[in-house]
Amino acid sequence: MTDQDQKQLGKTLWNIADQLRGAMNADDFRDYMLSFLFLRYLSDNYETAANKELGRDYPDVDGDARKVPLTLWYANNVDDIPAFEKQMRRKVHYVIQPPHLWNSIANMARTQNAELLNTLQAGFKYIETESFESTFQGLFSEIDLSSPKLGKTYTDRNAKLCTIIQKIGEGLPFDMKIDALGDAYEYLIGQFAAGSGKKAGEFYTPQQISDILSAIVTLDSQEPATGKKERLASVLDFACGSGSLLLNVRKRMGPHGIGKIYGQEKNITTYNLARMNMLLHGVKDSEFEIYHGDTLTNDWDILRELNPAKKPSFDAIVANPPFSYRWEPTEAMGEDVRFKNYGLAPKSAADFAFLLHGFHFLKDEGVMAIILPHGVLFRGGAEERIRTKLLKDGHIDTVIGLPANLFYSTGIPVCILVLKKCKKPDDVLFINAAEHFVKGKRQNQLTDEHIAKIIETYKTRESEPRYSRRVEMKEIEKNDYNLNISRYISTATAEEEIDLQTVNAELVTLEQDIEMARDKHNAFLKELGLPTLP
Repeated sequence: MTDQDQKQLGKTLWNIADQLRGAMNADDFRDYMLSFLFLRYLSDNYETAANKELGRDYPDVDGDARKVPLTLWYANNVDDIPAFEKQMRRKVHYVIQPPHLWNSIANMARTQNAELLNTLQAGFKYIETESFESTFQGLFSEIDLSSPKLGKTYTDRNAKLCTIIQKIGEGLPFDMKIDALGDAYEYLIGQFAAGSGKKAGEFYTPQQISDILSAIVTLDSQEPATGKKERLASVLDFACGSGSLLLNVRKRMGPHGIGKIYGQEKNITTYNLARMNMLLHGVKDSEFEIYHGDTLTNDWDILRELNPAKKPSFDAIVANPPFSYRWEPTEAMGEDVRFKNYGLAPKSAADFAFLLHGFHFLKDEGVMAIILPHGVLFRGGAEERIRTKLLKDGHIDTVIGLPANLFYSTGIPVCILVLKKCKKPDDVLFINAAEHFVKGKRQNQLTDEHIAKIIETYKTRESEPRYSRRVEMKEIEKNDYNLNISRYISTATAEEEIDLQTVNAELVTLEQDIEMARDKHNAFLKELGLPTLP
């Protein structure tokens, strides 16, 4: 499927969503739409694996896409079902029974079957309870099929679900390749984010910003052929939302370029979206681990290891945490290994708390890229103390200023901080990309050229007037460790020099033109017997 076809598929599905949600909140409808898309993926993947497992015993339905081969096999091989499901659980790590497969559900929707809602509920529950627990447990927990938002009565809700699924089925051809579903899912997430306003910040990082962060953490100047590292053992996003940023890193590295992907997300609905997103993009459940929990309180057991020899660390860390989030640090947090050497971020803004959390788990040779509001560059108090120590310890590598209004959730300009534990040059690279964008109707846009310029400048660390500059630590120290970009890169344009001889010649010519026009005008006045101009 070409890029154009994928975009068209995404647009088709979005048009369906736009038509069908009616008065329902976009965020609520998003969860239904994406869950059904995910069920289609699971079904296609499961049937492909079942075909391979059963071989010649896999029933032939004469090319009728509306028939479900496994329905026939289950009916004719009742005694073999337990062994088959056990084998499928071992191979694909989940189990879907024939009535719950997408084609069965789509057929029920097409015929307005009154049992569709109950069948869907049973199917979601079976997938959760009979599959690989750590990945599938609670995966559909936020999909409330009995919600009054779908309709007042069971009949109304069932009819609404029939319509939604029938339309989705019409938009997804039966012979469509399974890979296209991941791109469709990602497109829909972006579209729902665009319509969600401030709520979008909870789950979505715009693709253009995601491209910059993923390039930074995978870049390797020692690999001239590809420009990226050969392999990452692990990558972490501790505020992963729907997982788009992690998947962008994987896209750059290739399907086998990352040992394991780790993510953490506090919002339960978004946490489920992230797990679905991973699976939809072909990431095996053994290749990722997404944890539902609070990053700031650090309640993820694998990150609470106190033994330095066993403490987990990551080659690459990317994050787009909530901006200036209000938090309530406890007194005990002052002794937390993440904050002990730097101090606690103020209650009014947890930006540095998020940064220090990620930095603590960064490998010595790793790279961390985090999106933060500009306030972290210059605010005083506790933030100034944290920023100063990070600079003195040589951990802040690059500051990138981005244009305003790039996010769906806020119009403020943001920056990217790049941190390293073993930074070699005794300077900080500043990139001022704030004026390099294309103005859009709702959000400003970075073009491919804008993104490439940022990445190339980060790679070469070359200076360019009004755009980039390497600043030595001595100068930063003189500025009291203030990282406000305008202190180091002037955005003022030089005044154009005035050529006095040219200006004088223009004035002389102008005076002559005025005199000629006055003489001509006076001639007309004289003929009319009117007083002339002096």
